[in-house]
Amino acid sequence: METIYSENHNLRDAQTELYGGQLVYPFERPSRLDYIHARLTEVGLGPITAPDTFGMEPILAVHDAEYVDFLQTAWDRWQAAGFQGEAIASTWPARRMVQARPSGIDGQLGYYALAAETSITQGTWRAALSSVHVALTGAERLRTGTRGCFALCRPPGHHAAKDLYGGYCFFNNAAIAAQHLRDTGMARVAILDVDFHHGNGTQDIFYDRADVLFISLHGTPEEAFPYFLGYANETGSGAGEGFTLNLPMPRGTGFEVWRTALATALARIADYAPEALIVSLGVDTFETDPISFFKLKSPDFITMGADIAEAGLPTLFVMEGGYDIAEIGINTVNVLEGFQGH
Repeated sequence: METIYSENHNLRDAQTELYGGQLVYPFERPSRLDYIHARLTEVGLGPITAPDTFGMEPILAVHDAEYVDFLQTAWDRWQAAGFQGEAIASTWPARRMVQARPSGIDGQLGYYALAAETSITQGTWRAALSSVHVALTGAERLRTGTRGCFALCRPPGHHAAKDLYGGYCFFNNAAIAAQHLRDTGMARVAILDVDFHHGNGTQDIFYDRADVLFISLHGTPEEAFPYFLGYANETGSGAGEGFTLNLPMPRGTGFEVWRTALATALARIADYAPEALIVSLGVDTFETDPISFFKLKSPDFITMGADIAEAGLPTLFVMEGGYDIAEIGINTVNVLEGFQGH
């Protein structure tokens, strides 16, 4: 299996995350990909190649143009305003407030942020842009006949909505890849999100559409980030009614229960009969992940990959979360080996 990868992910090396009332070194850090890259090389999964470039059009097909401009200019504007630390939102348009876009950078941070844990730093724009190109290159591989491909994206993307960043995500890599496949001729695409956290951004982007099926397996939103989306009764709206499927699960969920949910998801995908499958691959369902509460073990990820292969679809794996740094390489590559070895 080919992996698409860029060293540009290192350009984002945020130093601050708001967690538990403290500013800590972020859980989403460059070394995550170092461990995955090392494991890919160790097992010889396949070639690791650099991404092509696609310009801004595929991004603007998914994300709001003013939001994209905000991301591109935020760091420079933050510095020009005289702020000393990394750019972190501190005020939001809460209930019964006017949902108007402020003119200043500090106000716009809150307007576009869905949470306060994710700072914007000097290299964020370039890293996020490169991550999109990694995903789009993987999508192109599917379009030209590849059975399976791995887009080793960083920053991740599934929390990024049309005009919102947060949860370490700025551009929605999986959604942009799906839209690219639609725009280049595929009639139906499915996105399967197996990250522990709900793919709220992906749901937001496709919620009223029938041409992209979105399914998410995740921790119950009563207890798990992003909290305010991902309930089972969210099934789509308008033309998209019935084309969103959320499968939330409670604290302590082990692989037997999780795999049953995966079977439900794969059955729905089979009914939908897409031309390609995009997997938002988070391995933060692992039992010792520091910011999650499922109990999957390393061998379970091999079975996960084999089960996904049973769908028999051209499949692009797009890297999302996973924060047990020491085990992230093993768990990620286990999924890919399970898929490839099926």
